[in-house]
Amino acid sequence: MTAAPTADTAPHQDFEVRPFDAPVGAEIVGLDIGRPINEADFRRIHRAHLDHHVLVFRDQQITPDQHIAFSRRFGPLEIHVLHQFHLEGHPEILIVSNIKKADGEPLGLGDAGAYWHSDISYKLHPSLGSLLHAQELPSEGGDTLFADQHLAWEGLSLGMQQRILPLKAEHSYLAKYEELRAKNPWRPKLSQAQIDKVAPAVQPVVRTHPETGRKALFVSEHFTTRIVGLPQEESDALLAELFAHSVKPEYVYRHRWAPHDLVFWDNRSLMHLAAGTPDELRRKLYRTTIEGDLPF
Repeated sequence: MTAAPTADTAPHQDFEVRPFDAPVGAEIVGLDIGRPINEADFRRIHRAHLDHHVLVFRDQQITPDQHIAFSRRFGPLEIHVLHQFHLEGHPEILIVSNIKKADGEPLGLGDAGAYWHSDISYKLHPSLGSLLHAQELPSEGGDTLFADQHLAWEGLSLGMQQRILPLKAEHSYLAKYEELRAKNPWRPKLSQAQIDKVAPAVQPVVRTHPETGRKALFVSEHFTTRIVGLPQEESDALLAELFAHSVKPEYVYRHRWAPHDLVFWDNRSLMHLAAGTPDELRRKLYRTTIEGDLPF
């Protein structure tokens, strides 16, 4: 019996990397991530991810196991604190969905991405990247926006760059959690064990990408609560200025989902935002998140 191909023996896949006419992003056409990917092809994907920060893999009709296996090529995977929304049998996958089950309980996290953020920035080691796979899409709405934080850093005045470069900020998963719970029926009340897993973390306001060396802003309206060492009023004013600057239209790519898209973004380079879906239209996606390293 012939052995199944591995990363060492898999045949080359003929695929294209097509940059978007946008500040950030590219699509990958002709690649099947459900098949084994050889090292040369993987290096090309990795390079494209570093160059473009968000990759859209078209028409990926894959299983959860294949989604997880591809994600793991980039590193160990996070297990999200909201265990209520793990895909059954696959705790590495968080269900992002506004669908209600037969008993009226939510199938997944329906308001994920309601504020601009970088995934898991509230942990000591924030996420490297996330991979979101479309399962069921609405007929309208459901777009995802991505803002390039390298461009945001480069767009600051020299004086502002010098001011914020040495600063650190606190990030907290709980920053807007109760506010979101009050608005939306999808978010469960956190147990004490869950709260203990998401203690606040202090991060640099400007982080350096560990693979490319490029600097990026690293604060977000969702998770960043304060600038360490500044009076609250001054901290609030500075953060408000940075939040507004970081998502200027000239830094943003808007992704309009197509069936079976898998979108892989770099949380070290980008923030993202869910543009929203009408409540009566069903939306379901599966997300894996790759562990990252200590920001510097």
